[in-house]
Amino acid sequence: MTEEKEKPDDTIDLRSVLCPMNFVKTKLKLEEMESGEILEVFLDDGEPMRSVPRSIKEEGHKIIKVDNLGKEFRILIKKG
Repeated sequence: MTEEKEKPDDTIDLRSVLCPMNFVKTKLKLEEMESGEILEVFLDDGEPMRSVPRSIKEEGHKIIKVDNLGKEFRILIKKG
């Protein structure tokens, strides 16, 4: 099994950004990136963590890692 690379190609900090703007900003950032690149996203716990990863998967991208940092999360998204 090959290990997914986890070094992000770009980072976006969406802590304190409300839904649905955090998803919109994530989607726009992913549109600027090449297929297979990794986007690191920081999100608040709660609604952002419930809706953003689900919406990202519906767009055809892959969540490769989720780190719980207490009241916030760091997620790595591989562009589909």
